Amino acid sequence: MDFLCASDALPEGTSRAFNLARATLFGVRRQGRVYLYRNRCPHRGIGLQWSPEASLLDPSGQLIECAHHGALFRVESGECVAGPCEGEMLEALACHEDAKGLWLMDSTAPADVDR
Repeated sequence: MDFLCASDALPEGTSRAFNLARATLFGVRRQGRVYLYRNRCPHRGIGLQWSPEASLLDPSGQLIECAHHGALFRVESGECVAGPCEGEMLEALACHEDAKGLWLMDSTAPADVDR
């Protein structure tokens, strides 16, 4: 397991990017649950945001947005609902949260997301 951050470093309704030696990923906290995805748009295979500090959510805070071409993805499933990769999915990753914070379980293990 790889430690990502303390729980309070990913507040409700926000996103955060993480750069590990073996993976670039991001998390979104929605209704107390953390959804973790590989930071790679299925359309072009590039990261979703312009800079590491930028939000990965659209202005409404309801969808994940690719800053490069405007594709929109559901937070709970990673499914693209608008844009050039509509119907494709972000790669979900398994995570665990405990008293110490948020952990990446295994960067090769898919997460159990609401699909």
